[in-house]
Amino acid sequence: MEMATTRHSAAERRDDVLDAAMIEFAEHGYEGTSTEDIARRAGISQPYLFRLFGTKKELFKASSSRCMRETLEMFQRAAEGKRGEEALHAMGTAYIDELLTGDRVRLRAQMQAYSACDDPEICEVVRNGYGDLVAYAQRVSGLPSDKIWHFFATGMMLNVLASMQVHDGAEPWAQMLLEGCGKDIG
Repeated sequence: MEMATTRHSAAERRDDVLDAAMIEFAEHGYEGTSTEDIARRAGISQPYLFRLFGTKKELFKASSSRCMRETLEMFQRAAEGKRGEEALHAMGTAYIDELLTGDRVRLRAQMQAYSACDDPEICEVVRNGYGDLVAYAQRVSGLPSDKIWHFFATGMMLNVLASMQVHDGAEPWAQMLLEGCGKDIG
């Protein structure tokens, strides 16, 4: 009996490669990741990876853009039907639940994207993605800029704490910072 093989479209393969790339880039950063490792993880040949994305930089930019877009989509789901402080609180809670305490790959990919901003092309992608997050938070909440600034400053503090894996607050200094962040989103 013959086994049926499943053929994937180029769009599906592209998504598979982006999944693999996010994992590899999150783990090793832009400079430390090889396209060979990404291709292997995605189950494709390296030449096919280059046919889909052209260069490692284009793949990193696409992966970073996707990471930011997924964060925006998470914000949108969380804030649906909400406005003002309620919207920001919902987005902050979802961010903590999904990104900081749940999916460490996306958190690490986001941090690696910030780290790669020495490259102007990568920086443009990351800045645009982050700008979309800020614009959405402003639009959906309708709050003044100082509230938006505070929301994103708290988010960055949470990113740093989560990156250091101090989300349990075992150290007194970490507990103090986590409590402060909790008050800010609560």
